[in-house]
Amino acid sequence: MLPRIWHAAIAVLAFAALALQLWIAVHVSGTPAGTEVGTLSGATLAGRILRMVSFFTIQSNILAAVTSAQLARKPDRDGPVWRVVRLNALVGISVTGVVYSAVLAASHQPKGWQQWSTNTVVHYVVPIMMVLAWLLFGPRPRIDGPVVAWSLAFPIGWLGYTLVRGEITPWYPYPFVDVVSDGYPTVLVNALLVTIVLGAVSALFWWGDRELFPAPRVSTSVS
Repeated sequence: MLPRIWHAAIAVLAFAALALQLWIAVHVSGTPAGTEVGTLSGATLAGRILRMVSFFTIQSNILAAVTSAQLARKPDRDGPVWRVVRLNALVGISVTGVVYSAVLAASHQPKGWQQWSTNTVVHYVVPIMMVLAWLLFGPRPRIDGPVVAWSLAFPIGWLGYTLVRGEITPWYPYPFVDVVSDGYPTVLVNALLVTIVLGAVSALFWWGDRELFPAPRVSTSVS
């Protein structure tokens, strides 16, 4: 019962924060037009929503919410595609929490209870609860070499999408991918470093998946 409750709580918190973030994107000003890094304002309604979902943080929280909701329904959830998506959620949300706390928090100043509460949930609460859920409840084992390899498609795809979108509309979600300010050589080095970090975190989860106790008992069927 506790695993279901824990995973359900993650899903509810993440979905609520995402809904509030969508509300913020809808209501923030679209004028004057602007392309400042990391901002939602300065674009049309569709553009503001697209900016919102372009953040790696938002995409990681979506994956965390969806996989947690599935685990709330079935704590021993399994399947080849699901294993990759679940690892993407774990790695993405872990890196989101660490990078924000260590690098971005000092320069980010949320304004109003909407931004403050959303920021707290997506950058602190969900990452901590997701890692604790995996440590306490698993499910394990679910990670192997092919799962780790396929999981890298998500961050590489996100980086590719971000750079292509930036060429079309010169807006970037984070400073480290801002081609306008830093140029392609620096951004490509940054992208390589980010991919290496994500791969290392994936490998860490792989190691833990092998060394920690199975939780809960693994189902014999894969669906």
